[in-house]
Amino acid sequence: MRKRILTLMSIILIAVLFTACGPTEEPVEETEELVFAHVVKSIGDTWFVRYEEGVERFEEDHGITSFMEGPSQPDSAQQVAIINDLIAQGIDVLVNVPYGVPENETAQKKAMDEGIVVIGHEAQTAQEGTLDYDLEAYETCSAGEEFMRELAMGMGEEGQYVQFVGSLTNATHKIVTECALAYQEENYPNMEFVGKYESKESSENGYNIMKDILKTYPDVKGVQSSDSVEVQGIGRAIDEAGLQDVTTVVGVFIVSDTRELLQSGALDVSILWDPADAAYAASVLALNILNGEEITEGMDLGVPGYESIKIEEEPTGLKVIYGSAFLKITKENMDEFDF
Repeated sequence: MRKRILTLMSIILIAVLFTACGPTEEPVEETEELVFAHVVKSIGDTWFVRYEEGVERFEEDHGITSFMEGPSQPDSAQQVAIINDLIAQGIDVLVNVPYGVPENETAQKKAMDEGIVVIGHEAQTAQEGTLDYDLEAYETCSAGEEFMRELAMGMGEEGQYVQFVGSLTNATHKIVTECALAYQEENYPNMEFVGKYESKESSENGYNIMKDILKTYPDVKGVQSSDSVEVQGIGRAIDEAGLQDVTTVVGVFIVSDTRELLQSGALDVSILWDPADAAYAASVLALNILNGEEITEGMDLGVPGYESIKIEEEPTGLKVIYGSAFLKITKENMDEFDF
């Protein structure tokens, strides 16, 4: 957007100069190349390898320069540094998937102040004025309740369970686990929550923490995981302990990372969305804003699950867009998914 304004100012200046010198033979035409940048938690994460497919597909379909950047490991400070560099480059759109929501807000606001359209993903707890919109694949609290229904079913509605989050300041992880806990307390009184653990989105951390949990709580029967990387370590620890048929793990993970763990029963159910479709939908949303279109309920963002969006306002004043891109993966249907 800032680039468009600067281009227009240049055209006006050239027109004034040429008018002063006399008529020109050919009119000056406005030229513009939009640039869409996506910043993600970690480019080393298979989840975001899939996400990048959506970025590239949008570029092919719309002829708009689009790319993805991010730290090699999840780190908010590195995300902020990348965003500041992109602002200096004069991008038109920033789509940010923050590792920690509050840590990224100042940089996002700076981008907005520069005339850049800023869309968040997994960031619905952000403050108003730090994002134009946050985009979610589905209603997050309802997903948390579905996590708990699956966990309770696997546990026979009784016994101890734990929760994992990739980051304590990740909006989606926070809301999903809190809503799951509230649903358990209301509906499954014979289940006992014994702790929430932060993995920092690391498979090795997930593995080591889960091994410690099995020592501290040898009777633990359930795990709710929030991150697609941590869950790989959690599953490995359960596999090594031979507890595949004893412990139920419900999380967010993709088949390409976890096929063997699903097959063995170390992991049971994944409740997720397609990262590529989320990237594409966020790009279409940003393009509509740049084109001056009103963002309305029922708008189609061009990919499955986002054909008829809902818009809600958070207590912070932030507007959140929800799709209905809910997916569920188990051992029985995992071959239907190509990511």
